Amino acid sequence: MIAQIEGQLIKLDAESCLVKVGSVSYEVMLASYCADALSGKVGSDITLCTMEYYEGSLGGGNLVPRMVGFLNEGERDFFKKYTSVKGIGIKKGLRSLNLPIATIATAIENGDEKVLLTMPAIGSRMAQQIIAELKGKLQDFAEQSQAGSQTGAGFKPYQVEALEILIAWGEKRAEAIELIEMAKRKHPDITSAEALVPLVYRLKQGVEV
Repeated sequence: MIAQIEGQLIKLDAESCLVKVGSVSYEVMLASYCADALSGKVGSDITLCTMEYYEGSLGGGNLVPRMVGFLNEGERDFFKKYTSVKGIGIKKGLRSLNLPIATIATAIENGDEKVLLTMPAIGSRMAQQIIAELKGKLQDFAEQSQAGSQTGAGFKPYQVEALEILIAWGEKRAEAIELIEMAKRKHPDITSAEALVPLVYRLKQGVEV
């Protein structure tokens, strides 16, 4: 099994990327949070922790090998636990992970269905199922969220800039990070601090829905 891949990122879209290793290019499936993290790195060398699976029907004889990429080993370990929940396979798991892994783990540990319901393909019944099967098993991943919440870990440069502006204007760091995360989910098209900061204040005031 290929557990790690290092090479040049030559193509990136919302669900996969191409990594060139020597003269060979590998297609790697990605969750949307991971694709977001790799945005702007096309042409650069990257390292992904990976896992492999086969797609298709064994009876039909048309199994296709697939590779899934993660930013680190911890995220790969989380994904294995996450896809062990009844009703969540590889494809649904990848499609639903639009938030940082640590944020999702914290929501599960806290029994916070509202956060899980913001994830694609996750309805109320599935959110309850995830919490029922995984709560109490993800403390290590949730602790990563608590550490990251102090710095805005995983933010893109314009989001860090917006965070610094909000803090300079008197906002508490933890609350500012939470509002920026909310803005990211509601308006993924925003790409500048100049647009993000006013949006955060509208969200805070309940004007933006």
